[in-house]
Amino acid sequence: MAPSTQSGAAAFTTTHWSVVLAAQGPSPAAEEALEKLCRTYWRPIYGFVRRQGVQTEEAKDLTQGFFALLLERRDLETVRKEKGRLRSYLLTSLKHFLTNEHNRAMTIKRGEGQRLIPLEDLRDRERVGFEPAESLPADQIYERRWALSVVDQVLARLGEEYRAAGNIKLFDRLQKSLTDEPDRATPADTAHEFGMTESAVRQASYRLRQRYRQVLREEIAHTVMAAGDIDDELRHLVAVLRA
Repeated sequence: MAPSTQSGAAAFTTTHWSVVLAAQGPSPAAEEALEKLCRTYWRPIYGFVRRQGVQTEEAKDLTQGFFALLLERRDLETVRKEKGRLRSYLLTSLKHFLTNEHNRAMTIKRGEGQRLIPLEDLRDRERVGFEPAESLPADQIYERRWALSVVDQVLARLGEEYRAAGNIKLFDRLQKSLTDEPDRATPADTAHEFGMTESAVRQASYRLRQRYRQVLREEIAHTVMAAGDIDDELRHLVAVLRA
């Protein structure tokens, strides 16, 4: 699998969030970009809402409605105050809506029957611990769900790349080494399973880590307005995951 040849600067100019914010008015490109961001990062929003003591069904409506409203009205002044960072913008906007009873009621109404966010798999996720832990403050739940959503996007992209190259089984085995999972296979076990040498397995693992870092940087770039903010957001994501 050859690494992407697209430069960081070139990749940044076409990020989803920059497309949204650069649009002076409604445009198909901006709407498509914002909708994709909403569908990708709804989990931290839902987690924050649930931590406020909101019941599951109401939280679903609020989450759907919040993003539906976001698609209709983009408050660029708020974005500027949050330095053009999607993570901060969404949390600030959400807090505003949840503390305004009129907007809250309208948001619930907007959320009824909406299918913008893929909440249909929520029940299964709740059974495996998706619901936020009661011991964590809402802001921490939001930040952690945010970081995990970014990582999920990275792994999904890498999985598709390996699938296209016919190496999805190898990816499934090697990806555990990215997060140092305790049940990850040893290089010797992987080499035996795939008919490779241990040296080849280590090289494949190294290439995956390199590509992981590259794609992670690209995904972070999708959520900030200025290229200079990417490193700060990366450091923040790592700190959240290590906390």
